[in-house]
Amino acid sequence: MRLSVLSVGGSIIAPDKVDSAFLSGFLSEIKRYLSQNKDDKLIFVCGGGAPARVYQQAYREVVSDPAMQDASAQDWIGIKATHINAELVKAVFGDLCKDKVVTDPTDEGISFSGRVLVAGGWKPGFSTDTDAVYLARRFGAAKVINLSNIAKVYTDDPRKNPDAKPIDSISWADFRKMVGDEWVPGKNAPFDPIASRMAQESGITVICADGRNTANTISILNGGSFEGTVIGG
Repeated sequence: MRLSVLSVGGSIIAPDKVDSAFLSGFLSEIKRYLSQNKDDKLIFVCGGGAPARVYQQAYREVVSDPAMQDASAQDWIGIKATHINAELVKAVFGDLCKDKVVTDPTDEGISFSGRVLVAGGWKPGFSTDTDAVYLARRFGAAKVINLSNIAKVYTDDPRKNPDAKPIDSISWADFRKMVGDEWVPGKNAPFDPIASRMAQESGITVICADGRNTANTISILNGGSFEGTVIGG
């Protein structure tokens, strides 16, 4: 049996609203993959996307004094958004996902009786990337496939720096120099700093790729060639 953990960014589930067309195509391809690999199981950890950003921004507009803003409260808003997305993803998988949405990856009572398990956020202090690493450790997965709206990790933000270069592979030590060690609610990083530290400590490899390219995702799952960035070592 092969087990793969996919951290699915909210930016591809609900970039501004739920992307039903993407989810429909993604579901079809994942079902085909599972039918061809009958012993494989998949864990999907869902991000918050637009619901998280919209409600966190509303909080910051209402509580406009930065000194009065509560980072934990903003995290909880984002976490609840991940639960909405996770419940949607669980529902579209139907009988393939027999168990309830995981909201605590350290819960010893997690049941994984279907082919697919879906998780959302857990608690403040990190993003769902960290939940994905927890679940990879829990179920013995050697890698996490991090799906977002970017094809590769860059040396800098290419939207701000025209000289930023795409990266094919990078060590954890060098990647962590780029993203730092501190989590900020709503932080936009290819893979969150807390998850990065845990993955490095656990010897887990992360592949960052554009989740909107479902054929590319399937190729990663099958161990084929792909476009993306490998972080590890």
